[in-house]
Amino acid sequence: MSKHERSPSSQDLNEFSQEAKRTNSTKASFNPIRIATAEAAGVVDADPPYFRIQQLIQKGMLDPGKGRTVFYWMRLADLRVNDNNALSKASERAQRDGVPLVALFVISPQDYVAHDRSPRRIDFVLRNLEVLQDMLHDLHIPFHIITHTPRTTLPDRVMSLLQEFGCNHLYANLEHELDELRRDLQIIELGEKYTIQVNLFHNKCIIEPGVILTKQNKGYTVYTPYWRNWIDTLNHNVDTYLHELPKPLPNHESIRGNRHLSILFETPVPKAINEFELDAKDGAKMKECWPAGESIAIQILGRFLNTKARSSQLGAVNPLNPGAQDSEKRSRVLQYHQERDRMGKDTTSRLSVYLATGVLSVRECVRQTMRLEDSKKVHGDTSSGIGRWIQELAWRDFYTCVLSHFPRISMGRPYQEKYSRVVWEDHQAPQDLETKGEERQICDGNMLRRWKEGQTGVPIVDAAMRCIRETGWVHNRARMIVAMYLTKDLMIDWRIGERYFMQKLIDGDLASNNGGWQWCASTGVDSVPYFRIFNPHTQSLKADPTGEFIHYWIPELRKLHGPDLHDPSPSIADKLNYPRKMIEHSYARDRALRRFKNPGEV
Repeated sequence: MSKHERSPSSQDLNEFSQEAKRTNSTKASFNPIRIATAEAAGVVDADPPYFRIQQLIQKGMLDPGKGRTVFYWMRLADLRVNDNNALSKASERAQRDGVPLVALFVISPQDYVAHDRSPRRIDFVLRNLEVLQDMLHDLHIPFHIITHTPRTTLPDRVMSLLQEFGCNHLYANLEHELDELRRDLQIIELGEKYTIQVNLFHNKCIIEPGVILTKQNKGYTVYTPYWRNWIDTLNHNVDTYLHELPKPLPNHESIRGNRHLSILFETPVPKAINEFELDAKDGAKMKECWPAGESIAIQILGRFLNTKARSSQLGAVNPLNPGAQDSEKRSRVLQYHQERDRMGKDTTSRLSVYLATGVLSVRECVRQTMRLEDSKKVHGDTSSGIGRWIQELAWRDFYTCVLSHFPRISMGRPYQEKYSRVVWEDHQAPQDLETKGEERQICDGNMLRRWKEGQTGVPIVDAAMRCIRETGWVHNRARMIVAMYLTKDLMIDWRIGERYFMQKLIDGDLASNNGGWQWCASTGVDSVPYFRIFNPHTQSLKADPTGEFIHYWIPELRKLHGPDLHDPSPSIADKLNYPRKMIEHSYARDRALRRFKNPGEV
């Protein structure tokens, strides 16, 4: 690349902190800041909102006494009826007071823009809301769904609704992203103003943030000691952390004749949200690949725990397709420690979207492994399949804890600020210098465009990126390979890739997605050292030794086998109409080492 194509440092990436010019109204008019200053991030890190909320929860609010209703506010990460902390507690309160329980869901398009929610993720949410509405209506619990913009006034809208229906007690599960924590601080403040008791609970993690701390009473930034503490804490408190919460009890059926409340049963679930629509073909594909409902999620979990891996599950297929073979000795979970990185077979659970949205309780995942082994303790031996999978569930807790302790990562900042000066390649296409103002658009440069489209000339990278575009999901090993390739081989800012994943993946979760990208970019907690750089060719041989994954996603290469499949020469690539590789790994590696060793230098 010529010198003018490089950006001087990540400090100068503010052009990417604004949305590209869009034709739709909400996304065009709402442009949240993407990258905060180091100073602003430092201020928030010094006083994390999560722990301010924790203090308020422990302090508690005075009980205002019985109201006319109790409300449960369902959030994006707890889309289930069973084993749901806040819903269970809300039902208990409603039963004790002898008043109806009402469930609420707030659609907030500006929050979806701010968090780069993919249309596929929003579609999955809406399909699950339909299932939930039926389940709640069977319990005579109205499920009221509202849409609200702008997001800055959302707390006032919710409080106004609660007052309208005589609610004195609001129940909700915590979300851990910075914006949502700030929103809940406002909700608590308004609750005190209007004498509405706000009750917030943990529901995402097995062990919530703030419980497992270092000897210095700080949040962990290295996973291995966190894991040891996590499994020990869990096994000494199994009943506390894995207790299955009571199901909500039904309202009295007379609620349907209540003039004020009966109308809430008529709230429709939107078929789509403006500017987050899927076309008919993609919508049908997502419905096939990722069917909705917690009963479906439980069945998928059962398949993982009890059946063998199948290569026929590549591509846009239903995870519950017939033909799975039960096996007491070679089920996917029992082989997980040995087979989890094989990208050509369904060796993983495919539960990520169900966990990210809370359709499936992570506690239930652990309980089922205990039942499988007929054990009263959680398996923590990572040399076994079950132990290795439990460790992966603990990674979810770890990254959520990092998000809570160090909210800077919600603000587009690297955890390790020393790498904020690393020089990244310019990811944009050249601009017409005569074009000014709103007519100027952020357009992908050639290398970024080819990475997104799966046209890099590196088969394992291209296969993974095509899989993402087609199914909204890809194997975690593949995510690591393509992320390392973008940040170390192409030297494109990790935030570009992090955002693209959120916009495309159906299972996008800020904590895990950010943690994974900063790990690969060597800028985060417990990240890979900058001098350990994946060789995509070597990774391909390890992760897809038979070439099944590459053959499926890159039809141009289906006649190739052996070394040529994983690293085709220029002549072979030309012959098969496959792109030549964009950059030589040895050159890219030397460049990355130089820039990370001396941040700020080219």
